[in-house]
Amino acid sequence: MASMRRIKTIFLLIFIFALTILFYTNSARSSQNPDLRTASDFYSKTKIALDNQNNPKKPGTPGAKDSIIGTGNEKGDGGEFGGDEESKAMQQRLKEAADSAKEKANAKAPKPDPPSAVVGKGSAAEGASGERSVAGRKKFGVVGGEVQEPIKEESEEEHNAEVELNLILKKSPIIIFSKSYCPHSKRAKDILLGKYIIDPAPYVVELDQHKQGPQLQALLAEKTGRKTVPNVLINGVSIGGGDDVAELHESKTLIDKINEFGGKKILEVKAKPVEPSEDHGLR
Repeated sequence: MASMRRIKTIFLLIFIFALTILFYTNSARSSQNPDLRTASDFYSKTKIALDNQNNPKKPGTPGAKDSIIGTGNEKGDGGEFGGDEESKAMQQRLKEAADSAKEKANAKAPKPDPPSAVVGKGSAAEGASGERSVAGRKKFGVVGGEVQEPIKEESEEEHNAEVELNLILKKSPIIIFSKSYCPHSKRAKDILLGKYIIDPAPYVVELDQHKQGPQLQALLAEKTGRKTVPNVLINGVSIGGGDDVAELHESKTLIDKINEFGGKKILEVKAKPVEPSEDHGLR
């Protein structure tokens, strides 16, 4: 008897448990159905609205009833879609979603380099860099469409001339660049070497006898602006040629000019005393 009661009790508990499960299952299903119906209705409304907009149906054809209802909604007569405002709002949301997706796709897509960042080879690269080569020695910088001063590329000969000029300038504070056959050069040398006592003595460079004479003369023209000889330099500063030296001598300002430009490097500078001429007349 005890075992029969125990079996009945177990069956009763199982039955109650089954009823409880069925009750909770039905409650959960009923709570989910409105959401499913709402999502399904929204999808159906959207699909039908797009179909009616893209493919309007004429009255009398299959589906014409739905089309007429949609038209009535657009006129504000009331119907399945809830009026003109809901339809417009739906279309606006769809358009915004499409625009947003398009912008994201464009942002992720690689963009081509601007033309200014693309440089070719050879003459194309030279043109893009804004420089124009002339005879392989000079480059003209182009800024804003205007040609600037030439950017000179120093050759080996020019470099050697620069080195030689620096060595010459160290030999004395006063350098006379001359040519042995030039009368103007002779005039400047006669004044500086024959009429003045200068310590250290001026150093003379005969450009027509120097192996780098043409290069030195071209370099002097570039640095001093004087293309001819003689060219007298004091501490690397040109005081002019033969006529300029003669003018300073005649105005008695040559000593002041030498002291002014020579500075402490000039130990002594003075005019040579005039020797009295001897009279060899017959008695």
